[in-house]
This record gives sequence, structure tokens and C-alpha cells, in this order.
Amino acid sequence: MASASNATVVYLNEHPISTAAHRRAQSRADSLRRHPAGRARQAADVRSADATNVIDLASAIHAKRGTTPEPNELGRQVAALTKFIRRRITGEYTVDEFGFDPHLTDAVTLPMLRALFKVWFRVEVSGIENLPAAGGALVVANHAGMLPIDTLMAAVAVHEAHPARRALRVLADDMVLKTPLVGPAARKTGQTAASPTDAHRLLSNGELTAVFPEGYHGPGKRFADRYKLQPFTSDGFVSAALRTNAPIIPCSIVGSEEIYPIIGELKPLARLLKLPYFPITPLFPLAGLAGLIPLPSKWHIEFGAPIATTEFDDSAAADPAVTLELTDQVRDAIQQTLHRLQATRRNTFVD
Repeated sequence: MASASNATVVYLNEHPISTAAHRRAQSRADSLRRHPAGRARQAADVRSADATNVIDLASAIHAKRGTTPEPNELGRQVAALTKFIRRRITGEYTVDEFGFDPHLTDAVTLPMLRALFKVWFRVEVSGIENLPAAGGALVVANHAGMLPIDTLMAAVAVHEAHPARRALRVLADDMVLKTPLVGPAARKTGQTAASPTDAHRLLSNGELTAVFPEGYHGPGKRFADRYKLQPFTSDGFVSAALRTNAPIIPCSIVGSEEIYPIIGELKPLARLLKLPYFPITPLFPLAGLAGLIPLPSKWHIEFGAPIATTEFDDSAAADPAVTLELTDQVRDAIQQTLHRLQATRRNTFVD
């Protein structure tokens, strides 16, 4: 409390309250305290006044300082959940011809994957400026890690790092799309069949499309062969890019090879289960389902310089010489970048 010659002022968070108003409030409080009903009413008034004054005072302080009050996190989450449920019930969302559900992906899938991306793998992203702001482009990446986690991390990398927060439409293997629960979920996140037809349709629609042309050979290779690109199973992706004049963007992913170090394979079991491979890692299948927890390796995803396709004529898509040359060019760009990123890597598991 500060004294002055003519008035006394009480300060609360830089906002003065005159003593005249204070005396009137004190007189009313003394009167109320003389009666039981008044005491009850006084308590209710205090609670109400406290709530109102705190809100008003906080608003006044932020207005004076030109700042914005911090939102209540729990309230924000409840409001977001309510809005999400309302939109799902009323059907205020769209699903495209491939089954992609952007509303569900942004509200549910990406927040879950974001923790894996930022906390577990601590992914660094470079070369994001090589992805177009709009329009179709074909991202071609190396593939590794026993399970297709790298496809998910690449999609998160594009959404998180690209200024336009673009969706990466991954061309997935038929086995993934036909797996119960997994297949429908993959389609809702934007994945579709790894076929030249679907690739052409996506690129024609101006979508940012990704292909992992090593197929099963990439994720199923031994740890001793890590970061050695396996033969590409198809060059159909190049034909799709040529037919749509979409640029081809090499993408190199470092970190995925260490999440499940494959030291062996059970081929009889793979044949019995009709799987392309049944890997053995230091923890799987020995540790059961716990062996499926990926090791927290440090990741780096780099998008390389685009390879233009506009210089080729319409017949180039059907010319094996052209498609093979472009395929080799993309493959060499990915491999060289993998070697460079490995050479500058400080530690496999530590930032």
C-alpha cells in the first residue's frame, strides 16, 4: 500500500482501486456479516466476484500490455475433440477416390506419429525447398527397417517441414493394403496401390507422390548390407512421371536401417505364413512383441534436387532406354547422398 497526501491507493497487478470504493465494499461486508443469510450471500458474492474480477483483471492486463492470454490447454483439447466428433457425426469431411481422409489424418494419425518423429527418432529434415509448393511431383526414396516405418516418417517430414504442409501420397505394396485393419488405415492416411496407374492418377491430380522402388528387398536385407540400395523392382514410376511431366525428387533416409537390425531369416516360417521374409533381429522373435519396438536411432531425411522431365517428348514414357537412364540417375543420386549423410553422421543413437 502506498500513501499520498490526498488519497490512498491499493495496487493489484498494476491496476489501482480507489479507497472510496474500498470503504463502500467494506461497509457492505460488515452489514452482511451481522446476519446468517447475509454471510451465506456474502460468500457466494465473493466467489462470483473473485471469478469475475480475475477474468476482467486478466483481460485488462493483457489489453494494456498488448499480449494475448494463454489458452487453457485442457479447454482447448476438449473443444478440439468436440469439434472433431461433431464433424465426424455430421459428415463435414471429404474422402477422395483413393480413400484418403485428410480430416482424420490431421486430427488423429499425424499427432500420434509426430511423437515418434520428434521424440523417438528425432528426425532432421533437409532439402524441403526442393519440393514444389503446389502441383504433382514424384518422391523416390530408399526403403529399409523390416517394417515400413520409413514411409510414415517421410510423410510426417513433408507435412511438418513444408511451408504448405503438403500431404505425401505413398504408393504402398498390395500386402499392406490387403492386411486387415492396417490396409484401411493406410488408405485413410493417403496410401494407395504401388502401380503405374495409381501413380499416374495421383500425379495428374497434382499430388505429391512417393514411391519406394526397392520393394521388399530393402526392408528385408541384412544389417551387414545397410545403406546399400537394392535393385529397383520397377521403373514404372519413371514412366508415370514422364507422362505427367512431373519432376522426380530423390529422397535419402538415414536412420531406418538401425531400428530393427536383421541378423538372419527364417525362410521356412516365411513360406508357411506367406510372407516375403521372416526376419531375426537381436530382440525379435526372442523378446516376443517387445522385440517389435524400434530402436531409437537418429534419423535424417534429405530431399534432393529435382530431376526435370519436361524436356522429354510424349514417346519417352514408352522408351525403355529413357526410363532406364532416368531410373539409374535417381538411384545414383540417392546412393551418393546416403554415403554423404553417413560420413557426416556423428552417432547412430545420439544427437
